[in-house]
Amino acid sequence: MKKILGITFGGLQKKAVILVVIVMLLSAAMFVAVTAYQNNTLVKVVAETRTEQQKAISESSDATMRKVVENSLVSSTALQANLADNDFAEIIGWTRTLQTMAQGVLENKGSLSQIPVGLPDPALDGVSSAYVLCEEGVDPSRSEYLGYIAHLSTPMIAMHGNSDKIDSCYIGLCDGTDLCVDEKSAGKLDESGRPIPFPVRERPWYVGAMERGDLYFTGITVDAFTHELLITCAAPVTADGEAVGVVGIDVILDGVSDFIANSAEGNKAYVVNDRGEVILGPDKGGVFEINVQSEAADLRESGNAELASFVRKALEEPTGLVTVTIRGKAYYMVGTPMPTVGWAVLNVVDKERTEQAEKLLLAEYDRINDEASESFRRETAKTNRFGIILLFGAFVIGLAGALFAVNRMVKPIRQMTESIVECGRSGKPFEMQDRFRTNDEIEVLAESFDDLFRKIERYIRDITDITAEKERISTELSLATRIQADMLPNIFPAFPDRDEFDIYATMDPAKEVGGDFYDFFLIDDDHLGVVIADVSGKGIPAALFMMGSKILVQNYAMTGLSPARVLEKVNDQICANNREQMFVTVWLGILELSTGKLTCANAGHEYPVLKTPGGRFELYRDKHGFVIGGMENMRYAEYEITLAPGAKLFLYTDGVPEATDTEGALFGTERMLEALNAGSDDPPMEILRKVRAGVDGFVGEAEQFDDLTMVCLAYLGKGGA
Repeated sequence: MKKILGITFGGLQKKAVILVVIVMLLSAAMFVAVTAYQNNTLVKVVAETRTEQQKAISESSDATMRKVVENSLVSSTALQANLADNDFAEIIGWTRTLQTMAQGVLENKGSLSQIPVGLPDPALDGVSSAYVLCEEGVDPSRSEYLGYIAHLSTPMIAMHGNSDKIDSCYIGLCDGTDLCVDEKSAGKLDESGRPIPFPVRERPWYVGAMERGDLYFTGITVDAFTHELLITCAAPVTADGEAVGVVGIDVILDGVSDFIANSAEGNKAYVVNDRGEVILGPDKGGVFEINVQSEAADLRESGNAELASFVRKALEEPTGLVTVTIRGKAYYMVGTPMPTVGWAVLNVVDKERTEQAEKLLLAEYDRINDEASESFRRETAKTNRFGIILLFGAFVIGLAGALFAVNRMVKPIRQMTESIVECGRSGKPFEMQDRFRTNDEIEVLAESFDDLFRKIERYIRDITDITAEKERISTELSLATRIQADMLPNIFPAFPDRDEFDIYATMDPAKEVGGDFYDFFLIDDDHLGVVIADVSGKGIPAALFMMGSKILVQNYAMTGLSPARVLEKVNDQICANNREQMFVTVWLGILELSTGKLTCANAGHEYPVLKTPGGRFELYRDKHGFVIGGMENMRYAEYEITLAPGAKLFLYTDGVPEATDTEGALFGTERMLEALNAGSDDPPMEILRKVRAGVDGFVGEAEQFDDLTMVCLAYLGKGGA
């Protein structure tokens, strides 16, 4: 026994000290082993959980994006099909009209005299004109029908001039002659100035219409003279029960395919005809290659069974979202039929593009996970350092304290590991619990996992909502804005070859699209129709109602009816199917260009403003009829105004006098007249610019409340004023 510093060291004390040292060393070894095992287990579980979560994220994102793509593509394809169908329905309407006029002339040729038709005149190149073409060896002066068909020259020129979709219109006859109307007369002559022979009866539109005996659309064909790619709508003409010719209209593809060229980013739109041939599309190659009719492939007979089945179904009914694999690459496809012509619009999206959001989501998940892992590693290093210090202190604390400390540290880690494993199996998010609040690294790790899962859930919800809403709004509004702008005459000067008048118009909608519209068109060579209207309401519903009303007014006016009869016809047709109870105010005038006589009718619209030569602009308080669409069987009064050369007519919607400033005050009629008279001798375009400047100066920073539409017509008289 030895005494050291007064303390007996040896015997039981020594053994106790040695025992404590041995126990603590063993405890330390056990602690290190257990901690290493738990860390390795946790790392393994985290890795497994990460894999499971990535799989769950991928599956959820794929399902979500497919739903977003389906909703977006189905609605946009239906809208595109409706727009394209309306375009071709218009072409069919023109073709039927020309067919009816041709048959009417031939059925009444006994009461008509034959009139001559000239050959192509290079001096008229660039101007709509009528001339005769014929096959090799055919003398047009011996034609049995051409002299009578020539009576349709003026209506055909008007038809060509009033449609931006018609490249040319013509009537091919069974004797090898052809009455043609277009702006390309110089291209029909050879270097010697002689007409180039035109094989009328061999052209695809003539052969197809004769064989079918009814309306016929060609595929993509090559123009015999310009070699441009065209689509032709044709219909046979009969006389005395026999087919004696074919009317045809060449369609300008650029005029009916704006929505193809401006497809939403990431998808491509195509039009397939009833023979399974691609006739419109944004590109030239690949499976959807555009070829002339003789070389075009029928996609219904494609060697790809999925593609063939999809095209066949799209021509009959909406397909919904379909996945088609082409050359080892997956595409989302949606098809919607065009009922008027029996064609279909196809929308195609590379599936790989839709997976970009999933890849970004997984990358963000990996970043967050890596940050959490790094945070765990740092905190674990701190824990290890603290453990070493604790081990040294445990020499004086004893075995019970060591075991208690080890158990207290390991237990929460085990419980957290079990929770994470359960989350991996069930797919439920990890949640912070009170048992993990240990005020050390374990709590930090638990909070990191809790924050990670919350961020993932919020990210999935946000990206789903934002993507769906952005696609829907962008597609609908961009298409609607372009459609409305293209519906209104917007090229000035509108009639550069006419010196009897000058006309200019503007329309600024309060929203992306509006309910106001204007129109002007030559009914024939001596009559100009002018229309301005205001639909009740705003936005998309008003824009749709506006398009239907505009088409009806123009179609009836082109038949030669008086303004009052046009409004009565339009009112009856709109009232027959107006479940939404919308209405439109309309002012319609028809100006006789040779005399200046203006025949007008007003269906509840604003008073027109008239300026006599040398005078000032003043309101013309005409008698208002009831609004269009308000009540069936309404009758409208007509009145006449004689415009002397130099007179001006100003038309507007209520958005001009009712424009308000930031205080709620109205611009009013008096301010409008002041703006008009400030430049009353200016041309129409400058007059409208000054009125708009007056409105803008008055309104200031106030938001535009209503659509603002104006038309100004200056009558110059024969030969110009």
